[in-house]
Amino acid sequence: MENSSFTTEEITEGLFRFIDNSPTAFHAVQNAARMLEEAGYKKIVCETAAGIRAGGRYYATRNDSALIAFRIPAGKMKGLRIAASHSDSPCFKVKETPEMDVEGHYVKLNTEGYGGMIMSTWLDRPLSVAGRAILMENGRPVTKLVNIDRDLCIIPNVAIHFNREINKGFAYNPQVDLLPLYGGVNPEASSENEEENKGKLKKKSLKALCAESLGVSEEDILASDLYLYTREKGRRMGVDGEFIVSPRLDDLQCAYGTLAGFLAADNGKKSEKGAKKEAQGEYGAVYALFDNEEIGSRTKQGADSTFLSDVIQCICDALELSGSARRDLLAGSFLLSADNAHGVHPNHPEKSDPTNRPYLNGGIVLKFQGSQKYTTDAYSAAVVRNICKEQGVPCQNFANRADVAGGSTLGNISSAHVSIPAADIGLAQLAMHSALETAGVKDTEYLVRLCQGLFL
Repeated sequence: MENSSFTTEEITEGLFRFIDNSPTAFHAVQNAARMLEEAGYKKIVCETAAGIRAGGRYYATRNDSALIAFRIPAGKMKGLRIAASHSDSPCFKVKETPEMDVEGHYVKLNTEGYGGMIMSTWLDRPLSVAGRAILMENGRPVTKLVNIDRDLCIIPNVAIHFNREINKGFAYNPQVDLLPLYGGVNPEASSENEEENKGKLKKKSLKALCAESLGVSEEDILASDLYLYTREKGRRMGVDGEFIVSPRLDDLQCAYGTLAGFLAADNGKKSEKGAKKEAQGEYGAVYALFDNEEIGSRTKQGADSTFLSDVIQCICDALELSGSARRDLLAGSFLLSADNAHGVHPNHPEKSDPTNRPYLNGGIVLKFQGSQKYTTDAYSAAVVRNICKEQGVPCQNFANRADVAGGSTLGNISSAHVSIPAADIGLAQLAMHSALETAGVKDTEYLVRLCQGLFL
């Protein structure tokens, strides 16, 4: 899509569809792959350069939960432009053998926390279960995505009558307070004989429910990775609809925005600017969607893996770039790490740095930290600000207060494996790691435009 075709409404609706259809990292990768295939990208095995050609468009997946797409210019390639984000969000993972009987009257699910969520926000909301199941087909394991697409579970609060001090603060025990209610007694059980009712729980296990949704037998499912997700859909809010509220904005807002910009730049190559750049030599374009950022990225599908370097090596092998030629390619490359940023909170503005204060709808947020947990430096900040200027996109800054410990994200981890200049950016949001998060309606569009400029 050309830059002139962008509208806030179209991008926002596209974002909401992407998030709604991506209750887990597995689904986010499936949806990204669908968008890429519709744009003509071909799936490859990233361990081999077979089939990769100059002028081609390709993507590879790992663990069904991470994806890297790339396109190679037909002519001279002078470097790579890379945009990275992550597919996972804080939630609850369902444990093996999850059903737990409660006094013969209820069934709850045994779960554990994934990532650093705001636990209280998950209570008293409609929840369901999604993820992947592994089956055997023709002697090999095959992934099937699961989504029990209905209101299935709830984590009920304890009534205030039983905890009069709850509004003064409460420490939730995830093994006690945060297990979701899954089912109850069989509705056909006689209510007149309580002794007979005991044990007459709904017999359908979660595994059986997953099998039913896939149209297979329960015995066909050998293993699964299942997660709770909140059932709320994204929506616009504010007196003029200037805010968006949705689950999983961190980091699916960036995952969608960078992909939309990646694809828009491909469509815009026929522009005058694109033709001029082609004559001077073009950049290869890379879109990376890593998993497990919320738990440290140290997995085979995370940013702290060989996934990105393996794909780059495949590109170099296919183009017969080795030794100094590969080093020259990397020297001309740039990484944009996109993961949402903390906006100034309307009720607690004192939590933000005195002078680096990003606001919702204020544009791209450049993230800085002296310890380099955010990898932005003067050089990479200048590159991003210049692209923002060219694209007419506002740019603002984030830094932690010096007396508050901050987090980290993909940039410094990825650039430790592939040593190229990198900048950490994000979109300002509120309530990061809540079951529902709030962001600015204009900022997704700004990210799309930034990435279109990066990849042109």
